[in-house]
Amino acid sequence: MFSGSIPALVTPFAADGAFVEDAFRALVDWQIEQGSAGLVPCGTTGEAATLTFDEHFTIVRICVEQAKGRVPVLAGAGSNDTRVAIGNVEAAQAAGADAALMVPPYYNRPSQEGIFRHFAAVAAATSLPIVLYNVPGRTVTDIQPATMARIVKAFPDRFIGVKDATGSLARVTEQRLGCGADFVQLSGNDETALAFNAMGGTGCISVTANVAPRLCAEFQAAWAKGDTAAALALHDRLFALHVAMFTDASPGPVKYALGKVKPDWPLHLRLPMTEPGEASRAAIDAAMAGAGLA
Repeated sequence: MFSGSIPALVTPFAADGAFVEDAFRALVDWQIEQGSAGLVPCGTTGEAATLTFDEHFTIVRICVEQAKGRVPVLAGAGSNDTRVAIGNVEAAQAAGADAALMVPPYYNRPSQEGIFRHFAAVAAATSLPIVLYNVPGRTVTDIQPATMARIVKAFPDRFIGVKDATGSLARVTEQRLGCGADFVQLSGNDETALAFNAMGGTGCISVTANVAPRLCAEFQAAWAKGDTAAALALHDRLFALHVAMFTDASPGPVKYALGKVKPDWPLHLRLPMTEPGEASRAAIDAAMAGAGLA
């Protein structure tokens, strides 16, 4: 279901913090027109932590409506409360999402057994396909490869893939061997997406694709076709931009960059997220110029 370049969509906010539906619908259309192969609303880059429950799943519903079946929608739905996580998956399904993207419980710091039981409870109570999202740099909790294999083997029809943002390329092989060749592995880091694919990945849930969707899509398409030279050239062209997206707290840099491409879109941030600092802006400006985007 999921492969290629899949943007982790930003959420457009007005200066007063209100969600701007028209701009979000325009973002969805633009991403699809530019070649993105799927969409992730209400993830980390979408500032999900600042959204109310109603806002969150209204945005998922709008994404599904605007996509109109052209690409699959993978809705952010994780929680550190298992009961809330179940409700989130149910809400994502009611909103029409094709699958849910779920981090393991954060802050609580459960054991590997607790992680397994959390996802087992979600699987028992819901029916939507789930893509695991392993990002210990944000959650502190790490789904170890053995635990991931245990989850997938226990519920093979429910847990269809992983967004891996551990930064450990060895995990791709470990997880393929443990979870099976059909288990979809998507990079959660743009800068290592080329190597991730070489290890067995099938795409990237991308921050940079918010700003450069055509180039990110062409990069993934080149790799899928076996044109490694073209993929490497596009990787090199985008590398500085990948790095620049995290020169300040995300999604500040990506909203700044997207605002240069789409200056008429409302791309304010909700506190506690703030605009990137001067050094970050300079890095972004240089990287966009180097990629031919400004």
